[in-house]
Amino acid sequence: MKKHVMTSLAAAMIALSPIIPFNVLSTAAVQAQEQGVKTNYKSRAEIPAQYKWKTEHIYQSKAAWKADVKKAEQLSAAFKKNYQGKLAKSAAIMKKALEDYSTLSRIHDKAYVYANLNLDVHSTYADLQSSADRAEKMTTTVSENSAWFNPELVKIPSKQMNNYLKDKSLAPYKYMLSDIIRTKSHTLSQDQEELLAKLSPLSSTGANVYEKLATDVKFPKIKDEKGREVPLTRSNFISYMESKDRNVRKQAYEAYYQTLGKFQDTFAQSLSSHVQSHNIAADVRKYKSAVEAALSPNNIPVKVYDQLINSVNKGLPQMHRYMELKKKMLGVDELQMYDIYAPIVEADKTYISYDEAQKQVLEGLKPLGEDYAKILKEAFTGGWVDVYSTDDKQSGAYQWGAYDTHPFVLLNYQGTNGDVSTIAHELGHAAHSYYSKIKQPYLTSSYATFTAEVASTMNENLLWHSQYKKAKTKAEKMYLLNLRLENFRTTLFRQTQFAEFEKAIHELDQKGESVNAAALKNIYGGINKKYYGKVMVADEEIAMEWARIPHFYNYKFYVYQYATSFAASVALSKQVLEQGAPSVKRIKENFLQAGGSADPISILKSAGVDMSTSKPVDEAMEVFRETLDELEKLMNEK
Repeated sequence: MKKHVMTSLAAAMIALSPIIPFNVLSTAAVQAQEQGVKTNYKSRAEIPAQYKWKTEHIYQSKAAWKADVKKAEQLSAAFKKNYQGKLAKSAAIMKKALEDYSTLSRIHDKAYVYANLNLDVHSTYADLQSSADRAEKMTTTVSENSAWFNPELVKIPSKQMNNYLKDKSLAPYKYMLSDIIRTKSHTLSQDQEELLAKLSPLSSTGANVYEKLATDVKFPKIKDEKGREVPLTRSNFISYMESKDRNVRKQAYEAYYQTLGKFQDTFAQSLSSHVQSHNIAADVRKYKSAVEAALSPNNIPVKVYDQLINSVNKGLPQMHRYMELKKKMLGVDELQMYDIYAPIVEADKTYISYDEAQKQVLEGLKPLGEDYAKILKEAFTGGWVDVYSTDDKQSGAYQWGAYDTHPFVLLNYQGTNGDVSTIAHELGHAAHSYYSKIKQPYLTSSYATFTAEVASTMNENLLWHSQYKKAKTKAEKMYLLNLRLENFRTTLFRQTQFAEFEKAIHELDQKGESVNAAALKNIYGGINKKYYGKVMVADEEIAMEWARIPHFYNYKFYVYQYATSFAASVALSKQVLEQGAPSVKRIKENFLQAGGSADPISILKSAGVDMSTSKPVDEAMEVFRETLDELEKLMNEK
C-alpha cells in the first residue's frame, strides 16, 4: 500500500492493498520462532535498530517538528493574505504564488508525515497520538487558507491563461496550468462550488454507514480443522477460505455471506446512496456519466475503462480453463466458490530470513541496473524500512514520504515468499518516488493513481521471473506458476469484474431504476457467473459479495486501475527482460522520473506501453495463457 499526504493543490495518490487489520503470524514465522528467530516483538524497544526506520532523518527533535508545524500555518496565512484575488494580475505574481505555495506545502507535508510515521509504529502511545492530532489541525488550517487557490486559478480567463503558458518563467508549471484549462468547462461558478463544498460531507454518508454496519455485524462461530469452535470475523475470513479442510471453507463461506444477507437492505441503501452522489455530482458538472467524471481529473479517456472490460471478457475462456484445472487439482466433483482460495499446490513454508529476502530482491531486480540497485541498498541500510511487527504497529505494508524526506517503507515481515514479494512491491513505490523527487519540482513530483501501481507490480514480475528461473524442482515450479496465475486472477480478472459491476450499478441509477438489494444481487451474481464459467457452481451466497468489498463504498471507479497497472507492468517487465538496457533507460527517464509532469497515458506511452489501446491487456491475457499452458504441462509430466 502506498500513502501520500493530500493537500488542496498538490496531487497525491492512495493505492490500496487488501485490508489486513491484524498482524497474524504466518506458518513460516511460527516455525522461525520455534527455532529462536524473532519476527514479532512485544515492544518496539526490543527491535534491533537496523530493522527500524529512522524518522530522526526528518527531524532530530520534537522542538524542530513543532517549529515547522507553526511555520506551515503562518506561511499559509501569509499566502492567503498576499495572493488571494491577485493571480490574474501578472505572470510574475502567478510564479511567486506557485513558489510560495510549494514552500508552505513542503513544510506541511514533511511535518505531517513525521507525526504519522511515528504513530503508525507505536499507535498506543498517547504523546504520539497527540502529535498526529496536532498535525491534522495544521492540515485543516493550511487547507482553509489555501482553499481559494484552485477556484481562483480556474476563474482566470482562458486567453490570459494561454499567455501564462507561453511565459518562460512559468514553464515548470505548464502542465498543471494547461490541465486547469482542460477541466474548466466542468468547473462551476464560485457560489455553486461553495454550495457543493458545503454539501460534500453528505456524499460520504453511504461510506460511513457501511463502515459502521460492517464493523457491527457479528458472525457466528464455526469449527476449525480440529473441530474447535472459533470466531469468524472480517479479518480472519480469508484465512479460513484458504484452509485445506473443505468443510471449514464451506462453513466460513456460508456463515459469512448468509449473515451479510440478513442486512442486505441496509448495505444496499448505503451503496445506493454512494452511487447517487456520484451521478448527481457528474450531472451537475456536465459530465456524461459518473465514470467520465471519475476519470477526468487524471485525463483518462472512458474508452480505457471500457477496453479493459472488453479485453478481459474476451479472455474469460482462459479463466474458465484455469477453473477447470483448479477443479481437477483439488480433486472435487463440483467446484464451489468457497474453493477459490484453496491451495492447489503446496507452498514452501520454510522461513526466509530478512537478510535472505534482501538478497532475493536485489537479485530479482538486477535487470533494472546499478543505480536502481544502489537505491535498494540504501533503503535496506539507510533507515528507510521498518521491518518487524509489534502489537501496536500499523498492519499490512505501505510506502510513504514527503518531498523533502527519503521514502519510508512499513513492513510486517514474517518470512514468507509473499513477504519477499511485498518488499519488492513497496520498494518499487519507493524507487518511483525517489526518482520523481530528484527530477521533478514539488508540484509535479506526485504521480497519479493510474501509474502508482505500475512500478511496484513491475518489480513483483521481475522478482517472479528470477525465482522461476532458479527453481530446480517440479514442485517449486508448479508453486510459482500457480502463484502467478492467482496474481492474474485476483488482479486482472477480479478487479475488472469489480469495475464492470461498478459501471453497471451506476448506469442502473442513471436510468432512474432502483439500486436495491435484489438488483445488486442479480447484477453481481450474473457477472460473477460470467467470469468463473460453467465449471463453477453458481450459489446464492456469492451474489452478496458486493457487501464485503469496501472499495465500492469508499471510492468511485478506483479498482480498475489495479487491473490496468498490472497489465502495464507485465508489458514493461517483459521489455526489461527482452530488451535490456535501452528499455530500462526509457522506463526510468520517461516513467519513473516523470512524476506528474504529464497525463498518465502519455507517461506510460513514452515508457513503452500504450494504455489508450487494448494491446497491453490483450498481451497480458496471452501471458496468462502461456503460464496456464506451462502449469498443465508440468502436471501431466510423470
